[in-house]
Amino acid sequence: MGEENLRARNPQSAIRNPQSVNPQSLRPGIVHRLDRDTSGLVVVAKSARAHENLAEQFRARTVFKSYVALVHGVTKEDKGKVEEPLARDAHNRTRMAVRRGGRTALSLWRARQRFGRFTLLDVQIKTGRTHQIRVHLAWMKHPVVGDDVYGMGRDQNLQDPRLRCAVAALGRQFLHAERLGFHHPGTGEWVSFTAPLPAELETLLNVLSES
Repeated sequence: MGEENLRARNPQSAIRNPQSVNPQSLRPGIVHRLDRDTSGLVVVAKSARAHENLAEQFRARTVFKSYVALVHGVTKEDKGKVEEPLARDAHNRTRMAVRRGGRTALSLWRARQRFGRFTLLDVQIKTGRTHQIRVHLAWMKHPVVGDDVYGMGRDQNLQDPRLRCAVAALGRQFLHAERLGFHHPGTGEWVSFTAPLPAELETLLNVLSES
């Protein structure tokens, strides 16, 4: 498949957040990043030529990126989209927010499974804005479980003590980059990869299934 050009990696096996990687070991091969405490797939180019090709695919928005997110609340619809512009929060520059005049952002979502007061979503992003999925889902009033930044305090308000403890034990947001597809920079062939949910996310789903 042209291993000399790229490597698709599941940070679960080595890193949860690309920011924690030794910069000398991967730069300049990192083509894209995941939010802090988001697990799943990242692609690392093994040559400058591959890096340039892949970076252009990301800029052209031809890369397929699909995430799994567990959110608070039950979605009324089975699928939908959020097409709201994103920019820095006017009151907190470390946060992003839906703001008029912000950068275009498009997220497509589909309900995979419902658990009482929670919904497991597949979320495909057409753009790659900072915190895009988390902000868009919070804007829908369905914040990601375990999200301390955009979660609206929903984790702390859970009535079931077992669920509240299970979410607290998770220690991160329930957001996982499950699928990634792009044109191989060496052959032009469409390639796709899938990363299974990490054990801690499966554990929380099991708790929800039993509740």
